Amino acid sequence: MSVAVPSSKVVPNGIAASPAASSSAPATTDTLANVLPNLDRHLVLPLLDFLESRGTYSHEEVLQAKYDLLKPTNMVTFVLGLKREIDGTSEDAEVPEEFRKREQTVVATLNELQAQAQTVMDVISNPEVVAALRQDKLHNLAYLKDTHGVTLEQIELLYRFGQFQYSIGHYSGASDYLYHFRVLSTDSNLVLSSMWGKLASDILEGSWDAALEELSGLREHIDQRGGSGPGGPLLALQQRTWWLHWSLFVYFNHPTGRDSLLETWLNQNYLNTVQTSSPWLLRYLVAAVVISRKSTLRSAAVGNSARSREAVRDVVRALGQEEYQYKDPVTEFLRKLYGEVDFEGAREEMDKAAETMEDDFFLEPFKAEFVENARYLVSEAYCKIHHRIDIGELSDRLGMSREEGERWIVDLVRDARLDAKIDFKEVRLGLRTLWLWNTVQMNHSETPVYQSVIERSKGLLFRAQAMASAMEIRAGAFPSPLVIALIVPGTNTDCCLYPSYLPSFAAGGTVDRDSQRGEGGRGRGRGGRGGRGGGRGGREDAVEA
Repeated sequence: MSVAVPSSKVVPNGIAASPAASSSAPATTDTLANVLPNLDRHLVLPLLDFLESRGTYSHEEVLQAKYDLLKPTNMVTFVLGLKREIDGTSEDAEVPEEFRKREQTVVATLNELQAQAQTVMDVISNPEVVAALRQDKLHNLAYLKDTHGVTLEQIELLYRFGQFQYSIGHYSGASDYLYHFRVLSTDSNLVLSSMWGKLASDILEGSWDAALEELSGLREHIDQRGGSGPGGPLLALQQRTWWLHWSLFVYFNHPTGRDSLLETWLNQNYLNTVQTSSPWLLRYLVAAVVISRKSTLRSAAVGNSARSREAVRDVVRALGQEEYQYKDPVTEFLRKLYGEVDFEGAREEMDKAAETMEDDFFLEPFKAEFVENARYLVSEAYCKIHHRIDIGELSDRLGMSREEGERWIVDLVRDARLDAKIDFKEVRLGLRTLWLWNTVQMNHSETPVYQSVIERSKGLLFRAQAMASAMEIRAGAFPSPLVIALIVPGTNTDCCLYPSYLPSFAAGGTVDRDSQRGEGGRGRGRGGRGGRGGGRGGREDAVEA
């Protein structure tokens, strides 16, 4: 059994759906039942504690859920404590025979694996050995075997001990042993499993810098495998789906996580994964777009405004396409603001989104930041389509007093780099004369025609290549460079090389690293960057689309 691989049985009884989903609330607003099956059992524990703290479930229901969740693991002492609390027995009561035998087995296995793994750790921790190791794993394995008698079976003990440490809740030790195993092993299946286990361990330890680094490494590993080999595109889709769900812990806890989320999730492969297998994750993508408003404005200030607008357009397009199967107040806010240009509807959804975020484990700490930035987005969009704006009317739309609205407009003009002028109105109060900010005069500059043409057409080549590849694959063969050149005139056929074999669609399994290495580097072609091209280009984009 691989370390920390999600299971369809991970959802505890009684917590499979929130009360909102089983009552009058629409099912599309319930993300809990969709998120939990894509997490490891240990990662579900923080979510259960949050639900109890919010009063969504009673203490007794959460206790039973934790017991059902952790009973298959080796956390015998913790599970026994839960069982005693559920039954109302004291800590001094006799330990049931089932738990006593399991505890003895766990302790014996732990001591045995620790003694065996420590022998390997003593060797690889030696400074002389560390100095002799290189980047080449085959060289390192030969050196350890010839010089210190360390075999592949002994190195695999590091994986087994790290896995066992994880199963008993010793996450720090599990992270350490799984890291050392990954550095030395050449078994691609176990290396991938150890990467999932180390990521989960770092998340549960709260080591967000290490978790972010591990998350990036795991993503590169998954992308390198692509959709070829045993398992095919279905396995790649499944791996990316798990990766997206696990990344929520990192991206919404690391200081720069929201910006990193936008960079990775807007990659075409991962945006396609969200739309195909997990549309409920659009909530978190929209939240990251709104929360990262200030970063977007800074990017626009240094000349990346086109890229920022393109990212928002990609998200809004995805929201419109998936509206039929998922929507909630968070996603509806952005769709109504930019998709329908409905300012009144966006303001209503903004208030509902704040309530929704209070019951969301990942978004609850960002509620105030979301509301503040959402107001800025509404104000900015409103100012960009009007030439003359009444400050009092805009304040009413945002649910603010006139004085707050005036300060808001000043901050908006400064932060968004808007070309605007604030007019004053003279008001006489007896012998005193006051000057009040009355309206904002917007000076809109027209976008040159050639710039609009460039922005609208620069992605056509990449999309045409992906479409042509997908059509050829459905027909039963990979497209040739000549076919691409005929469909897209002016294409460089040297950049359109494809393997001559079809991928194997075995039932389950993973891709063998050695067989994948020979062909994995040939699909880079013209894949592009960011949210348009797909990252790896060529054949992989078409297969996984």
